[in-house]
Amino acid sequence: MEFFIDRDLPVPLRTQLHGLIEYGIACGELLPGEALPSVRELAEKIGVAPMTVSQVYADLKAEGLIDARPGSGTFVSDSLQARLAGRSDQTNLHRHIDALIEQSRALGIRSAEFVSLVSSRVFYRESLGQRMRIVMIGLFPEATASYARFIAARLGKGVAVEPLTISAIERDPATRARANSADLAITFANRHREVAALVPNTKVVTISFTPSEETRMALASLDSLASIAVVSRFPDFLPIMKAGVQRFAPHVREIAGATLETAGLDENIAHASVIIFASGAEEVTSRLRPGAQAIEYRHAPDVADIEKVILPIIRAAGGLPPPASENALRMASMDK
Repeated sequence: MEFFIDRDLPVPLRTQLHGLIEYGIACGELLPGEALPSVRELAEKIGVAPMTVSQVYADLKAEGLIDARPGSGTFVSDSLQARLAGRSDQTNLHRHIDALIEQSRALGIRSAEFVSLVSSRVFYRESLGQRMRIVMIGLFPEATASYARFIAARLGKGVAVEPLTISAIERDPATRARANSADLAITFANRHREVAALVPNTKVVTISFTPSEETRMALASLDSLASIAVVSRFPDFLPIMKAGVQRFAPHVREIAGATLETAGLDENIAHASVIIFASGAEEVTSRLRPGAQAIEYRHAPDVADIEKVILPIIRAAGGLPPPASENALRMASMDK
């Protein structure tokens, strides 16, 4: 991964570096176990004080995203155990059943009615056949729903994928119960610890996210004379977002970056012919000048990670048949 600092952005250097590494992990550019540059090496490379890098590394270590190994260096935390961890044991199941009982009592449901409700639900689920339930846990409703649809399309009919946001799980007991009753939860690498604490009864795995095909195509088709304003809700995402725009629209020279809190944001928007906004910053679209174009910088789940991380878990649980060999597929097509 290329490490850089954009001094033209209205974002502190420490925040930029923290976001660069954090989103690099979330987007799969920094892999579990990968070595990071030393404090001095990185400080010299990007032109900041060693203390700045040291503070960022300390913050990322506290968040569980990186590990410092004495005598060896600093590495991206290995999430392999989280990906391969087994399903919840019976103790967790009993705890979840107890929680459901307490919830039913709070709703005024008598014990006999609760047992009947559970029995009818079991009958209903069995009538559908075996169907694994997955929750995609993200930050923003619309973006998370698109991630869930994408994953569901890749997994097929044997799996249901429900989109849930972290804020909804935090504030709504019913949503938290649904998340805790799922067979599997998927989230971003930089949100793993937070989500795992919210849904202790559900196995949580992380996958990488990359700019979606629609985003890449929209950026590649921009006029080279366009004046672009890149807008993010989160300051630490702005540097990596601007770098992504420059990567997929290298022919455009005029690119400025801002957050929703940046002073003079309205002037930037008024000057730009194209606004590239991150998910969660949709409000800027209401302030466009006449004729200006708006493009959402949307990500999509990495297909390779769906195949490598999620499918093996589902197959191990009996949710999908094992992958057929090429010979078997060829024979099946000949029989039709």
